[in-house]
Amino acid sequence: MKNKVMPAKKWFFPLFSLAAAVLLFGSLSAPAVRFSQETPRQGGILHVRDFSGTFKPDLDPAGGSNVFITEQIFDGLVRLNNDLIPSPALAKSWMRAEDGKSHIFYLREGVKFHDGKELTSQDVKFSFERLIRRETNSPFREYFVSKVVGAREFAEGKTVDVTGFKTPEKYMFEVQWLNPNVSALYLLSMSFCKVLPRENVLAEGKSFFWKPVGTGPFKFDSWVRTPRLVEAGVSLVRNGAYFGDKKPYLDGLEISPLYTADQFVNRDIEVMPFLTERLARAGCQVVDGGLQNITFLLVSCSISPLDRPSVRKALTFGIDKDNLAQAVQGGAFNRRTTNNYIPLQWPGFYPLDGAYDFTPEKARMILEEQGFFSGKVFPEVSLFLPLPRNEVHQNLASALEDQLAKIGISLNLKTYQTLSVAKDARQPFLVLVDWAMDFPDPESIIRPLFQSAAAINLANGRYASLRLDKLLEEADQERSGDRRNDLFRQMERVLVEDLPAIPLFANEQRIAVQSYVHGLKVPPLGFNYLDAKEIWMDKKEPHQ
Repeated sequence: MKNKVMPAKKWFFPLFSLAAAVLLFGSLSAPAVRFSQETPRQGGILHVRDFSGTFKPDLDPAGGSNVFITEQIFDGLVRLNNDLIPSPALAKSWMRAEDGKSHIFYLREGVKFHDGKELTSQDVKFSFERLIRRETNSPFREYFVSKVVGAREFAEGKTVDVTGFKTPEKYMFEVQWLNPNVSALYLLSMSFCKVLPRENVLAEGKSFFWKPVGTGPFKFDSWVRTPRLVEAGVSLVRNGAYFGDKKPYLDGLEISPLYTADQFVNRDIEVMPFLTERLARAGCQVVDGGLQNITFLLVSCSISPLDRPSVRKALTFGIDKDNLAQAVQGGAFNRRTTNNYIPLQWPGFYPLDGAYDFTPEKARMILEEQGFFSGKVFPEVSLFLPLPRNEVHQNLASALEDQLAKIGISLNLKTYQTLSVAKDARQPFLVLVDWAMDFPDPESIIRPLFQSAAAINLANGRYASLRLDKLLEEADQERSGDRRNDLFRQMERVLVEDLPAIPLFANEQRIAVQSYVHGLKVPPLGFNYLDAKEIWMDKKEPHQ
């Protein structure tokens, strides 16, 4: 190894050991549609309706839209396999410094973008710096601004590049972190960390994303349009020159959120969210899977009387989560009640059963002890529901209204576009949030929702805990994944005691798949990260 690329520090190599990954995240098997003894067949176009419901013609990975599509077109340095173990992608291997403050990635040589240009470390550096630039307006930029050496100075226009992104050789890329970064590979595997061709983006600007070029297993072909020529989806074709050992079986993909259940019943499309039992009656396979994101009720912790932990406990005792789950069950999600703030996929995060079981008598007693109902009325509580309003949220709100009315608390229903809606609130409030993690790590829940200084920690309803903040600081400096997980377990215990939010459900995706589709596995991160190159079809009659 040349001296110029090897700092005088100790390194671990290789980083992606099975034992280390299982220690961090455990083994998570993804359900497969079905197994076939037949040899996979080449060909066919897979028609997919995704979970988004609407289509925005934006194929820039940095923006976070159309993740399922951009996952097929672009690659990152690493990917997560179906056990959430970091695995090679554009990087064939990597090393981590012993102090956890640097990663060196060794790129595959000869990888080509769809237009034939070769991938180099300059493309990687450019792509990550672009993610940080203010004009890119990426909602994920702070994960790098706050973690990478020199990223904040670059974001503020004080430097011309990020000093912590280094390209010592054509096929070598280094990231230097401000603190030990145990979860670095999980962050870098996410959809917003894709590598773009530097020359093309510089030459074409935003127009690049109207016909984007990546290194992925499928290439952009055309837009799927409505009769009025409005973009309503994307058509992709097989990349026969894909660098991976396994090329796609399918000839292509067509993806649109506007495909209908009728089209599925008629076998015009192959994959869609399980929106109705009608799909099962049509003979489809129903596949459950995906990382269980959590539905929370965020609580205004600095507005009386919900500023008192005892009152927040009474509120929790007054909520029947099983009843709420029944009110919203069915359709494209399984909703499993939970008392946990961190999904149970992480090792050592055990079910917190019995912490606050539904006990309305206890809720009423606590409120009476706090002076209510004997000449003092509990103030009306606002319940903010996300827009667009849908039947699921409305049913949940109705059930919650009935439950809390029985312990003397009335709700006033409101709506919100962003969590900043509550910043000017003067009365106590609850906010219903379906929290989707940006990357698979407890930090992705704890830091944005519960750190005292977090931007979306709800203004006048702000929750502040010096204990939790201190534990987060310790986690930032921790080099051991096992000890870091223990710190997050301690944070969860703080949250159980303080109750700044009430976890309601863990949400699991349900997908309808035609019986002739093989090899489809729902990864732990959910539908958007589905590996389409593994899918093949055996449709007997000519219908495609």
